[in-house]
Amino acid sequence: MRLEVIVHPNSKRERIEKDLLGTLHVYVNQPPLEGKANKATISALADYFNTNKSNISLISGAKSKHKIFEILN
Repeated sequence: MRLEVIVHPNSKRERIEKDLLGTLHVYVNQPPLEGKANKATISALADYFNTNKSNISLISGAKSKHKIFEILN
């Protein structure tokens, strides 16, 4: 399953919200440096979808707020 995500780094409170269009907004504490926010996003998505972190991979948007992840079942 491919999933469009908008990441909000440096947030005070970690959470995942869905907007009216169905896009997930992931708020993480980590800064967008050296892939820390990407790793935190993968961890948050793994908790949200109740799967292992190894089943989630970043397809595109490594240096952007708009990212596409693939989740394997």
